[in-house]
Amino acid sequence: MRVQLFGVRGSTPASGAEFLRHGGHTSCVGLSHDGAPPTLVLDAGTGLRRLAHALRDAAFLGTIALSHLHWDHVQGLPFFSAAEHPDSRITVLIPEQGDPEDVLARAMSPPHFPVRPSQLRGAWRFAGLPEGQAEIEGFSVLARDIPHSGGRTFGFRVSDGRATIAYLSDHHPLGLGPGHDGLGDRHEAALTLADGVDLLVHDAQHVQREFPAKAYLGHSTVEYAVALAREAHVRKLLLYHHDPDRTDDDIDAIVAAADGSGSLHVEAAAEGRTIDLPAPLGGE
Repeated sequence: MRVQLFGVRGSTPASGAEFLRHGGHTSCVGLSHDGAPPTLVLDAGTGLRRLAHALRDAAFLGTIALSHLHWDHVQGLPFFSAAEHPDSRITVLIPEQGDPEDVLARAMSPPHFPVRPSQLRGAWRFAGLPEGQAEIEGFSVLARDIPHSGGRTFGFRVSDGRATIAYLSDHHPLGLGPGHDGLGDRHEAALTLADGVDLLVHDAQHVQREFPAKAYLGHSTVEYAVALAREAHVRKLLLYHHDPDRTDDDIDAIVAAADGSGSLHVEAAAEGRTIDLPAPLGGE
């Protein structure tokens, strides 16, 4: 399995010299088989534009699975230039909740946007994804409801039969209780999704010292992500959904302070990076 990081920022894009190394585009991760172009994309933040550039004028034939419908996870949809290729065919899956095109149109239609999703150029299909197991683009995908403020949110566990990743981009475990450390419950859905995966991509928007003032926003701390990864026996943890004000140097300092000792390897997600799985620990 090839994992490509097209957008790793949370809430809103970030620009400027101090954000270049980790990138400023919002959430978007591409998955592919045997080094081919991505066919399964997790979230459609502004990083989706980077995927279009990576395709180099080729068609996109695949599925975009949205973890939830907040702006930073859908803003790339109307700007996905690859959709205009005559051979492109795109399925967009949202967590099941009514008519999917109507739900998306609440934020993408006049007066908030010039057109509705159904009026986008290209061959688009919109569908609801129920919680549970599904086969999508040759991947085995488990979708589970996880807590996050402001709408139904999925975490995903994806396997190609040789490697497995878990994707919990926006995760508010405090919503299910404080847990033993006050950072949130290590609840059943999160543990099931993360259990023994090669790579866990997890919400790390906050750090513990700032959490009391920001917990209401519905995200996780770096410390929670590390604790979950350890409890679930994860091989590598990728800190993701970086706060838009978090500079490259800030992120480097957070990773340096994270407890990645023992069998757990901790890194920060960086836009433009490619990770091939399975791989030796610490390798690509």
